[in-house]
Amino acid sequence: MVELKEVEKELYDVESRRMTEEQYLANRVHQKQLTHTGPVNYPDAKKHQVVSFIKSGIRIAGYILLAADMLVLCAIVLILSEIIGIYEELV
Repeated sequence: MVELKEVEKELYDVESRRMTEEQYLANRVHQKQLTHTGPVNYPDAKKHQVVSFIKSGIRIAGYILLAADMLVLCAIVLILSEIIGIYEELV
């Protein structure tokens, strides 16, 4: 069985997940002669996780403001969390 540390290492090691477009296409179509050799950039899982935690914290704060009957401030905070959610998908 795979240890949690091994999974985390693979998840956070962005460089090991990079392959050239040529390698990717060769794996997909079983060809050996392709022209472009630029790297394929995969998302950074660690940055995505950090931004996700920040977004969740802001969202929780918004719901606390909702319970405190501060509707305008609650709406602003929840809209901010959605903007951070958009950024999260770009990381």
